[in-house]
Amino acid sequence: MLLAIDIGNTNIVCAVFDGQDKKDQWRCETSGDITDLFDNVTDIDDVIISSVVPRVNGDMRQLCETKLKIVPTFVDNQNAGIIIDLDKPAEVGADRLVNAVACLQHYEAPAIIVDLGTATTFDVIDPMGRYGGGVIAPGINLSLQALYQAAEKLPEVPVEKPEKAIGKNTKDAMQSGIYWGYIGLIEGTLNRLMEEMEAKPLVIATGGLAPLFATGTDKIDVIDGDLTLKGLVHIQSELSQKKNRKSA
Repeated sequence: MLLAIDIGNTNIVCAVFDGQDKKDQWRCETSGDITDLFDNVTDIDDVIISSVVPRVNGDMRQLCETKLKIVPTFVDNQNAGIIIDLDKPAEVGADRLVNAVACLQHYEAPAIIVDLGTATTFDVIDPMGRYGGGVIAPGINLSLQALYQAAEKLPEVPVEKPEKAIGKNTKDAMQSGIYWGYIGLIEGTLNRLMEEMEAKPLVIATGGLAPLFATGTDKIDVIDGDLTLKGLVHIQSELSQKKNRKSA
């Protein structure tokens, strides 16, 4: 059994896989206490981790070794198993590489992955299957938090799709700005990226807010909330096969 862990800036997502089949999944806040994260986890053979929060890595490694008796594998630009066409490959986030690997295994290239997380990222996979870079923008909830902090009279509002773009009160106006503003960001960025690519890409959206924002645009072809976990499963499978070939 494989334990796949995605450490994001906001949440840590854990999932247990038997081959390609997901048996269980849970999450906790990245800023919270992780000491009991694996209290009910048994029969794990391998652990693979994608992390964009270096300060958590040491505690997570120690937890895996103490609770599961396993030294985890952290994904990076050296072991992700994808060609990285960047000026500085070591700078790219592990989650973005893992998503690209999942795209190549489960979908097609060329492609653009839109990840609506703490940051809103756009990742390009070129026609040759290489990770070709992309765009990083502030995430939706991050932008909302900045708005609340900077404007004292504005209320907190949920991220929802408004019925109309023209808001008749402060709440509706804010929801319209967040929703349609980010739809504009998504569509405008995708148009720019597509102009620079050699062929029409498949557009895949992932992240917790992907289903909501996909309803506001026809630019998104696929929604896959498990994209990162799928990529982790494939990378671990490839690493295990390489290890077995070396030991044979």
